[in-house]
Amino acid sequence: MQPVRQVEGPAIPYGAKNVDTDVIIPAHWLKTVTREGLGKGAFETVRAEPGNVFDDPAYSDAPILIAGDNFGCGSSREHAAWALLDLGIRAVVAPSFSDIFSGNAFKNGILAVALPQDQIDRLLVVAKDQPIAIDLENQVVTTPYQDRFTFEIDPFRKQCLLEGLDEVGLTLARDEAITTYESRQARDMPWLAHGTERAA
Repeated sequence: MQPVRQVEGPAIPYGAKNVDTDVIIPAHWLKTVTREGLGKGAFETVRAEPGNVFDDPAYSDAPILIAGDNFGCGSSREHAAWALLDLGIRAVVAPSFSDIFSGNAFKNGILAVALPQDQIDRLLVVAKDQPIAIDLENQVVTTPYQDRFTFEIDPFRKQCLLEGLDEVGLTLARDEAITTYESRQARDMPWLAHGTERAA
């Protein structure tokens, strides 16, 4: 997983509320066994509409999505996070997120930033023609107009994102402790290592 420290650049001013995972990635895209290519299906129904914000050249390769309240509601498909990543999104800013989506985003290296609606409204206006910057270490969202919005994040999630640690990475980071434990267990309980019963 790529570390997330700062995310800055164009931000897609989407703003829609109650965007469920079926909107983020429709069900017929879930047959894939790889994470690659899902960006083509991201927001498929929205992108079918002429003049939609996702296909606006001004937001080409935008790493930030600004959305409305309750983003990522609906089914628990992890494909939603995969589709956003494949689309190039590294951070989503919204007033609130579905718990399951927020967890999936975190596990895949997407920063979910919750801000009050009035601050979201301001970012939606600024993003129309200016970049947005998110500094995870200092927990602040800024704009070229000197807007400065602080946000809260779980300290454990923050550290994992800063270090680029997913669940596998967290386990590997404890490799020395795991090896020490396994060696001690093999010494003290050899019957477990060899699959034989302990001698009476």
